[in-house]
Amino acid sequence: MEATVQAWVDGWIVSRGAAPPVTEPWGCTIDVGAIGHVTRHVFGATGDDLDETAVRKVAAAVTGAGVWLKAFRDPSVVAGWLDDSWWIDPEPGYLMTAPLAADDTPDVPDGYRLRTWSRGGVTRVLVAAPDGSLAARGQIAPTGATAVADQIETAPEHRRRGLGSLVMRTLQSAARRQGARTGVLSGTPAGRGLYEALGWQVVALLTSAKHCPPARTSEAG
Repeated sequence: MEATVQAWVDGWIVSRGAAPPVTEPWGCTIDVGAIGHVTRHVFGATGDDLDETAVRKVAAAVTGAGVWLKAFRDPSVVAGWLDDSWWIDPEPGYLMTAPLAADDTPDVPDGYRLRTWSRGGVTRVLVAAPDGSLAARGQIAPTGATAVADQIETAPEHRRRGLGSLVMRTLQSAARRQGARTGVLSGTPAGRGLYEALGWQVVALLTSAKHCPPARTSEAG
């Protein structure tokens, strides 16, 4: 498995409390155990090295709903390898990395409250709005030299106030203090600009596909 993909898998399972990955010749399988996200198959190669035959074979063996595929290539390519039982996110995700800088946490904007805590190997950041509602959040899971940032979000009404940067820089500093030196994440198109402004670089595109088989109809009798 490509090293950055492996680092992402290792940190993601800690962040989400998922089962340890089961190694496969083409990547790994992770049991998540959530409604709509029972299991995910993650392919270990990126870009042109991703094997079309392997993707088709793994996808063809899936019969149940709520199983996901994570393939590191453009959705426009991977879509041609899957049948109509798969929902494919038309927008690519981005596997990104960055060196984790020394502690440079910015100031908290007036009226907001920042809180950080760690449980089970995961550090979480909460930014509360002046009225106590959620303004921004995120978490990071260090696993040795790398750390995976995950579930980064800013409430729509609190965007463009530097809160995303505040969350990310706080998380990065926390992970570095725990020994991590490289950050890894899977970003969305909406988040890519924030991450690149903070020094993150795209290393691979990501296709997310969910198995959605047709509903079964009962036989008359």
